[in-house]
Formats: sequence, C-alpha cells, structure tokens
Amino acid sequence: MQQIAILGTGKMGKGIALNILRSGRNLTVWNRSKEKAKALIDAGAMWADTPAEAATNADAVIAMLADDIASKEVWLGTYGAMPQMKAGTFVIECSTLSADHVEALSSEASRRGLVYIDCPVTGIPEAAEKGQLTLLVGAATNDLEKCSALLQSFSAVIRHFGNIGTGTAYKLIINLMGAVQIAGLAEGIAMAHAAGLDMNTVTAAIEHSAAASPQVVRYTRRMAENTFAEHPGFTTSLRYKDAAYATALAQQMQVPARLGEVAKEWFGKAKELYPDRDEALVVRLMHPE
Repeated sequence: MQQIAILGTGKMGKGIALNILRSGRNLTVWNRSKEKAKALIDAGAMWADTPAEAATNADAVIAMLADDIASKEVWLGTYGAMPQMKAGTFVIECSTLSADHVEALSSEASRRGLVYIDCPVTGIPEAAEKGQLTLLVGAATNDLEKCSALLQSFSAVIRHFGNIGTGTAYKLIINLMGAVQIAGLAEGIAMAHAAGLDMNTVTAAIEHSAAASPQVVRYTRRMAENTFAEHPGFTTSLRYKDAAYATALAQQMQVPARLGEVAKEWFGKAKELYPDRDEALVVRLMHPE
C-alpha cells in the first residue's frame, strides 16, 4: 500500500501521519483546520480540501476523529470519503467510537465493497509521534495481513482481538477502567488534602504503591499540586465520551457497570466545568482549588 490518506490530523493523527511519511509512502491529509496540518504539509504530505478529495485513488484511508458524529460526517457526509473510494480500498478507523456506530459504519463499508479495519489505538500523543502506539484490531485475519505493513509503520504492538467490533469493545473496556481509576485517584487526593497530609509525601507514596499504574503516576502530581497540562494528551470531554460509549455497551451486554457509571457522571460534570481541558481537573470537583 503506497497511496495513503489520513482524515483528522490532531494530536494523534499528526503522529500517525508523520510515521507514514517516514515510511516512504505517499500521504494525503485532511483536517477541519488546515493550520493543524501545516507541519505535515511542510514534511511532504499533500493537502486535500475535503475527505472525498483525500480518499480519491487511495489504497487505504485512516481516520482519527473525535466521536461518532465526526466519523459519520467524514465518511458519509456531503463531502464524505466513502463514496469516492474504489472497491477494495481499506477503511482503517482508528477513532474511539461507539460499538453501534462501528457496526453500522463497517456494514456500509462492506456494502460498498470496501475493507473495514476496526483499529482504535492506545498511547499518548508522544507515543504516536514515536511510532509506539498499540493498535487494538478487530478484523478478518486475511484483511489484517494485507494491511499489516502499513499498520506496523506507525505502531509498536498490534493486538488482534477477533472480527470487526472486538477492537472497539476492548478499547471501550480499557478506557472505562481508566475513567474509574482516574476518578478513584481524584477521590484519594481529595481525602489526603482533607486529612491534612503532606502532599509531597502522599505523591511519592502513591507513585511507588501497588496502585501505581502509568495513569496514576501520570496524574498524581498534577492533582496533588493543582498543576494541570495546558495541552493535555487526553481531555475531560474525551474521557466522558468514551465512558458514555462504554457504559452503553455494558448495558447492551447486560453487564453491571456501576463504578463506570459513577466515573462517567464525574467526568460529565468535569466536562461541563472544564471542557476540552486536562482530564485530571476532575479532582477539582472533589477538592476545589
């Protein structure tokens, strides 16, 4: 696969795009704001004014978008990519989307003779730029094999969970676990403040405790010191969106997700107060500045 298009060149899409350029492939990019694609254009990517234009003559089209609404518009809207894609083209959807949307979108791709790869990712923007993402794939084995060289160009690990939809199911599960963990950390930090504990000691203790996952280590000091990221890798809005998709999936499967529902509520409130800001700000709902 030599002719590649990327739809969405935000923090994650930009990193993916840079690695595809480094692999020597021809790349066309589209983004709602052309300014966010400037670095890629300077690096050799071609610019397209619409998703449809970007997808024309592509061997594979990769999307990294915010949510179901954006995904539907970019693939199937007035200037959507799918109607311009020739049969056999790969639709590689790296966005974190709802299970229902992935099912509908993949069915539409199949109807048009396109090959759908369910491919959400894990990793922060810095990992995307270094080509160190983990890809969570749901696809037929033979389809995955055909695009594996392309996927390897921007990832460190490819985990194949099964058929279409399984990658998204796992991504929603792990992101809901993340929401619960971050909300739990915020509660712990709030309690430590209320107990009058020395926060430097608390931070050091948490960072070397049994609970010290990468997420906990990433956010403990920010929450303890009220020093939040100006350009966060993950926002309150995205965390709420993913938690909402995940709890909806749990409900469909009749799996109780009570902790997830509570975490979703916390991030819903955080999104209202601090939209599109550092998700660690959820701590301020429990311990005001």
